[in-house]
Amino acid sequence: MKIKALIMDEKAIERAVFRIAHEIIERNKGVENIVLIGVKTRGWPLSLRLAKKIEEIEGTKVAVFPLDITYYRDDVEKDTRAPLAVESFDYDIKDKTVVLVDDVLYTGRTVRAALDAIVDQGRPKNVKLAVLIDRGHRELPIRADFIGKNVPTSKAERISVQLSETDNKNQVVIKE
Repeated sequence: MKIKALIMDEKAIERAVFRIAHEIIERNKGVENIVLIGVKTRGWPLSLRLAKKIEEIEGTKVAVFPLDITYYRDDVEKDTRAPLAVESFDYDIKDKTVVLVDDVLYTGRTVRAALDAIVDQGRPKNVKLAVLIDRGHRELPIRADFIGKNVPTSKAERISVQLSETDNKNQVVIKE
């Protein structure tokens, strides 16, 4: 696939993370009882960036955990040996607001799988969704609460989020 367009450069990603962090703080009237959970692979570094930005703004650390949804996906063969979805998850999410963080919202199936994994860990007060890119084409009734950028795409196109933690560069491109 060739790159069709650069959607976000490093500065645009930083601005989006900054804005989403502020929105999370504002809509929750602070960060008390907030837990960030980043969907692996690229939602995890985004959740760490959000946690860092929230701490810079509020002076308070928020709990942040990675989430591996592999076992919960509906498009892969199930293995009877279910891995622990959330690593180092010795944190009680009961009565917490969980902010689920991912790079791209597309069909909604990843979010559905993540919700199943979260509920297996406990029952949060509520779950909010933060994404860097919302590209549309939902197959499930899921919407993001915090969005870095809406990018209408065709189904033939692919959004590629590249982060320094995983790809040694920070940019978002459309490929076709």
